[in-house]
Amino acid sequence: MAITKMSSKGQIVIPAEMREGIAEGEKLVIISNGHQLIIEKIKDMNESLKEDLKFAKKTEEAWKSYEKGEFKSMDSKNFLKELKKW
Repeated sequence: MAITKMSSKGQIVIPAEMREGIAEGEKLVIISNGHQLIIEKIKDMNESLKEDLKFAKKTEEAWKSYEKGEFKSMDSKNFLKELKKW
């Protein structure tokens, strides 16, 4: 365990003793799980988790669009008609 803080630019420093095995420029994914942040190296993630994260990101974007009122309502008949156009 170590303590760090966030800068005014939203940057955090991973303490030196926890950086072992992480190369400069290596991509990391940060997952927010309620009040926890989980950091994982992207190359260590399995394909299933990568697909889950892509789905979660798309779902989050869809919710934001919905909250902005960008979705339209329709009955099931019209919805199925729209689906057939795809």
